[in-house]
Amino acid sequence: MKLAHWRSSLRVRLLVGTLVWIAATIVLAGWGLASLFQKHVADQFQSELVVHLDQLTTQLTLDAQGHPQLAMPLSDARLTRPYSGYYWQIDRLADAAQGTSEQAGQLRSRSLWDHVLAVPTLPNSAGNLGYGRVPGPQDQMLGWAQRQVRLDEVPHQAPVTFRLVAAANERLMLEPVARFSRTLWWALGVLAAGLVMAAVVQVWVGLAPLRSLRQALGQVRSGQSHTLKGQFPNEIMPLVDDFNKVLAQNAEVVVRARTHAGNLAHALKTPLSVLANATQDPRLEPAALSQLVDEQVALARQQVSYHLARAQAAASSRLPGVKTTLKPVLDGLLRVMSRIHAERQLNLSCDPFDADVSFRGEAQDLQEMLGNVLDNACKWAKAAVRVSVQSQEDGLTITVDDDGPGIAPAQRLAVLQRGVRADQQTPGSGLGLAIVDDLTHLYNGQITLAESPQQGLRVQLVLPSSTVIPNT
Repeated sequence: MKLAHWRSSLRVRLLVGTLVWIAATIVLAGWGLASLFQKHVADQFQSELVVHLDQLTTQLTLDAQGHPQLAMPLSDARLTRPYSGYYWQIDRLADAAQGTSEQAGQLRSRSLWDHVLAVPTLPNSAGNLGYGRVPGPQDQMLGWAQRQVRLDEVPHQAPVTFRLVAAANERLMLEPVARFSRTLWWALGVLAAGLVMAAVVQVWVGLAPLRSLRQALGQVRSGQSHTLKGQFPNEIMPLVDDFNKVLAQNAEVVVRARTHAGNLAHALKTPLSVLANATQDPRLEPAALSQLVDEQVALARQQVSYHLARAQAAASSRLPGVKTTLKPVLDGLLRVMSRIHAERQLNLSCDPFDADVSFRGEAQDLQEMLGNVLDNACKWAKAAVRVSVQSQEDGLTITVDDDGPGIAPAQRLAVLQRGVRADQQTPGSGLGLAIVDDLTHLYNGQITLAESPQQGLRVQLVLPSSTVIPNT
């Protein structure tokens, strides 16, 4: 359970990831700095030995008997203090041609006292430097550098090869490295502690908006608030805004559902009351009662169909990503209208438009709106109905013109209401344009009635579009 809790905790994930990174960085930094300092000290250690060798080489001479001697003492006073840790030694190497053997320690520093270094001879190292380690006095481990020098200063004597050795106690190199490493790791430990504290504070402060968001959600859940309230960072604010929109839509759906239920109940109340009264009236003949029942049932069906259409459109208008291509729907409706009104031989035309133009909504709602508008235009048209489409970034405009008698300006708003017809002699329920008006408003659109250039009625629908307008 604990491991699962860690895996599901954003705070623990951030802390663990940060701590692992801090630990890896501190270890790599410590190892790298310690290695660099150790290399630097080792280079300095060898450089100092080479300086002593250079002085030995410069001051080395031979006396009359061919024994090595220094023209003058070396400048480093530590070479004269016994067991000081700095030493030098001159060895005479063996010469097979002269029949002489190696003589170690023919000349050495006072710091060696009576100790002779057993330095191995490096092959083919004449004039070149060599490095190594050798035990020294008082159990000291020495690092040495050697160089072979060949002298022929004594007349009537063969040249002599000497090995010059400069050595120093390795503790003189290791102790500074150890002190530096201790100080370095203490400093890095303090730095790591500070970084860990900074990481903890950063995670705590960084996740504070999520805690505030959780509290706001708790207030919404408990009914104390209807929206998420508070100041949130820019990274979280879009989520809060979207969630508030969802809450507002849910509240709107609830209110709309109650309104639909109330409207439907009110609409059905009158037919039911008429039917109830009719059943109690003994004077009604069966034929009259049957006709009355048919009329009231038809009226009830119209009201049910109307409210179901509104409820379905209200639900689908809020669905994200819903898209309907306009051209197939419009072409299909024009074919249907040409068959329905075939006896009138109407000229149904549509101006060309882009085939990618799309309506941001359900196809059924689009068919309901366009079908009612086209059917109304065909009922009143004398000879022609014309459709045009314009697509902009902010919406889709569909215009339907007919050459019928049109509607007087004073009546245009009235015909958009339920049950209102411009001509009582024309068959219909008076719900067509009212349904279109309701559907367009549910999609945040608009329906406009105006005079057509063909002297009839112009119906203009402004609907949301999902068409991508290319940049020019």
